[in-house]
Amino acid sequence: MLLGSKKRWAIIALVAVSGLGAMLWWASRPVTTYQSTPVARGEVEATVTAIGVVQPRRYVDVGAQVSGQITRLLVTPGTQVQKGALLVEIDPSVQKATVDAGRASLAGLSAQLAEQQAQHRLAQQQWSRQQQMARDGATREEDLQIAQAQLAGAAARIEHLKAQITQTQATLKADEVRLSYTRIYAPMTGTVVAVDAREGQTLNATYQTPSILRIADLTAMTVWTDVSEADVRRVKEDMPVYFTTLGSADQDKPRRWSSQVRQILPAPSASTAPAGAATGAPAPATKAVAYTVLFDVDNLDAELMPQMTAQVVFVTARAQGALAVPLIALKSDGDSGAYVAQVLNAKNQPEARQVRVGVRSRHQVQILEGLKEGEQVVTGQSTTDSALRWLQW
Repeated sequence: MLLGSKKRWAIIALVAVSGLGAMLWWASRPVTTYQSTPVARGEVEATVTAIGVVQPRRYVDVGAQVSGQITRLLVTPGTQVQKGALLVEIDPSVQKATVDAGRASLAGLSAQLAEQQAQHRLAQQQWSRQQQMARDGATREEDLQIAQAQLAGAAARIEHLKAQITQTQATLKADEVRLSYTRIYAPMTGTVVAVDAREGQTLNATYQTPSILRIADLTAMTVWTDVSEADVRRVKEDMPVYFTTLGSADQDKPRRWSSQVRQILPAPSASTAPAGAATGAPAPATKAVAYTVLFDVDNLDAELMPQMTAQVVFVTARAQGALAVPLIALKSDGDSGAYVAQVLNAKNQPEARQVRVGVRSRHQVQILEGLKEGEQVVTGQSTTDSALRWLQW
């Protein structure tokens, strides 16, 4: 009887030890936790980002076409000017003296012409008398020929004087124009954004036109954007584009300006070059190459200023109200070009599902087929020994 009890207790102990071992094995097994996110609708944008510089769309560099000292400079940077307003006065002494000399020369030639015309009338009368006398046989043939020659000579001298007067008038007109250049007027309405000369400075316009100031229309700006050669083929004319400035980065909601691509310059050039400037030399092969993309934006509230840095985003594709998941939730399915997502089932276990994708941004991707709104897709997983650590406590 006692022996039977011992066997029974031994069997119970063996079962208990086996159960405890099973419990220890179950407690020590790894536990996998899945991070997931729901399939939701939203906007997905495929974009190209770049850095640009804000420049006035219309501007003009005002220069001096005559040499001389600046006697009056009537504007400063920031001055608002209307077209036709007087900007600069240059000492007109030399140009005025040249005009006075030309006018005096013209007056002298006019007097000579009047005298010569009187001589021509006299020669005409002598020629008429010689013709009458020749018909009456009262003059020599030689005297008739002399009178005719004198008439022709007087007419030739008149034509010569007229040619000289025409030439002097043209020269005088040019001198008067140069005299008018000593007073420089605004060629457009806008804002003086730069002044490169000072009152009292002497300008030399013999070989090139010295720049005095720049006027720009700040109500419309152009953004000169450098786009990498790796991305420039994705940018097209009329493509939507938006940008923010560095100055608005500290705001809670940075202001965004929107526009459309106007032009893609065919050769690399600096984004800081003003509109219409010639492109620079080709970049060396060892340096990164960027192409300039231009787009315009209104600036009626004067929030944009020349030379501001713009953080530009070109929208190459856009899907609104689309089913979207994080890009990290998808994996490429080999060389087929398809993608696979891990979807959590009712038991909170992942199941592989092939999907068809559309527009992709840097963080999200549009789902065309394979997923439904509200389904949970796996974005990550972690393995822990949490149960074993509980036992150690």
